[in-house]
Amino acid sequence: QVQLVESGGGLVQAGGSLRLSCAASGRTFSSYAMGWFRQAPGKERESIAAIDWSGGSTYYADSVKGRFTISRDNVKKTVYLQMNSLKPEDTAEYYCAAAEREEIATMSGSYDYWGQGTQVTVSS
Repeated sequence: QVQLVESGGGLVQAGGSLRLSCAASGRTFSSYAMGWFRQAPGKERESIAAIDWSGGSTYYADSVKGRFTISRDNVKKTVYLQMNSLKPEDTAEYYCAAAEREEIATMSGSYDYWGQGTQVTVSS
């Protein structure tokens, strides 16, 4: 079992930055692919970033490419999402997820464990 706890959300002005963290429990964190998803009110949950077990392979949705960076620290059992140049349309609940596989995963159905989410609100 893996438990995931997100932190770092909040209110920020457009153009600002936030760094989300997702701390994981469990001894096998380093063998899991990790991902970040977001869900805005009235919209479906979307995959925005993913990383393989080693951190050597990453994925970004077009909507965040060039602005967001996913990374992981397997010693600290934590995955991060650095978000720069934030826009009002980035406002959403952000979730991290863990997949019991080493290779990168982009589909929500590939993930086995989910955090509770952290709210990000970007004001214009």
